[in-house]
Amino acid sequence: MKISRAIFSVSDKTGIVEFAKFLTKKKVKIFSTGGTAKFLQQNQILVREISEITNFPEILDGRVKTLHPKIFGGILANRENENHLSQIKEQEIKTIDLVFVNLYPFLENPKIENIDIGGPSLLRAAAKNWQSVIPICEISDAKKIQQEIEKSDTISEETKKKLAGKVFAKIAEYDSAIAKFFDPNFTAVFGEKIYDLKYGENPHQKGSVFKIKNDKTFPCLPNSKKISGGEMGFCNFLDADAALNLISELPAEKFCAAAILKHSNPCGAAIGKNIFEAFQKALDADPISAFGGIVVLNQKLELDLAEKISETFFEIVLAPEISLEAIKILEKKKKLRLFEFGKKINKTGEKEIKSISGGFLQQEKNIFTSEKLEIISGKISDTQKKDLQFAEKICKFVKSNAITIVKNGKTIGIGAGQMSRVDATRIAIEKAGENCQGAVLASDAFFPFPDSVEIAAKKGIVAIVQPGGSIRDEQVFSAAKKLGVAMAITGQRNFWH
Repeated sequence: MKISRAIFSVSDKTGIVEFAKFLTKKKVKIFSTGGTAKFLQQNQILVREISEITNFPEILDGRVKTLHPKIFGGILANRENENHLSQIKEQEIKTIDLVFVNLYPFLENPKIENIDIGGPSLLRAAAKNWQSVIPICEISDAKKIQQEIEKSDTISEETKKKLAGKVFAKIAEYDSAIAKFFDPNFTAVFGEKIYDLKYGENPHQKGSVFKIKNDKTFPCLPNSKKISGGEMGFCNFLDADAALNLISELPAEKFCAAAILKHSNPCGAAIGKNIFEAFQKALDADPISAFGGIVVLNQKLELDLAEKISETFFEIVLAPEISLEAIKILEKKKKLRLFEFGKKINKTGEKEIKSISGGFLQQEKNIFTSEKLEIISGKISDTQKKDLQFAEKICKFVKSNAITIVKNGKTIGIGAGQMSRVDATRIAIEKAGENCQGAVLASDAFFPFPDSVEIAAKKGIVAIVQPGGSIRDEQVFSAAKKLGVAMAITGQRNFWH
């Protein structure tokens, strides 16, 4: 198709000068609204005011400038419809072949004056008539159009159709943000497919991965940089996401921390004097389960630790930063995926969504971790307090019912996903074995009966942290006192399903 006339009306003017120069060289007449026209003129681009088409000035502080039949007639006229062409000729309307608009920044700065009216209307009109008009809503697409024209002197049907689809998706996202501005009860989720997966959770299921648009929080997999390794699977994404959520609870400025996860549950987690020690302790916690697991670190991954990690088969390694020397070691393991998730860790203000049949659930991220413990029985040393707080942090990321046992900054036993809390306790204690002597225990929810406390005390657990809140709390507290087990409560449950 030949481009003869174009409209530019952009809020973000980044990169538009180069594209405008390119169109001008191609003998395209550019028409523009006030601010954009002034900007292009300042950059020596020949541009005409929109008012040359409408014979009407911009009014109402720029609220009305493009909403005119001579603009929309020129965009919407079907070039294959003789009746359309005769009508616009009769009205002295000339066709418009390209519309480049990026919207007022309502998503970045939600206020009434940033609600764009003319911009979405121009884009929708161009996208509706995509076979004859090129709709552009982002500068990156303008650059692709330029490259395609330079290569073949035309724009393919496939490209125009994709641009039209992108326009309607952009406007839907934009309008949903405005709707939420007026009514917080309205929620819409917009995702951009990154790619299709080889299969879903199981080989007979299809799967894809999407990135939620405008999600700038860290750490998250869609924002992370993949360094090496093969394709990620459905379960890999779930496990790696669980790993990043866990490590976000252990900020690098406070801890050198490492964890190893399997099926979204930590099988070992630890803090150490340095990241090498933290990883070694996490691996020692359950080396059998660690095989084929996910490693996550909160410090830079250097050569010495890379050599240690390479001794065991892992599916994924995630770190805020990875040295070139470490990459050279680990990229030799072809099945290992390496990710850098960046240094910024921001847990606040995040939402999480879980699907259910016919709908979805949304909630705030669980960012609670108690810094102060209410001691109910016994005395708790500083070392035990640190272990209790660490145990509680890890317990948040173990599937409920969850029990974690910690000793000297290292998990030694984890009971995950059991139907009864006493079974979760038994499994954690069995994992810990003789190491239970002098260790501490955390529970993600209250103890409904004293039985778990009795089992833990019998195996040598010296302190327990739990939310409290059971109708039998006094029985549980009494059992702890009688058995000589220190107990602290947080008042906050940490279920994870």
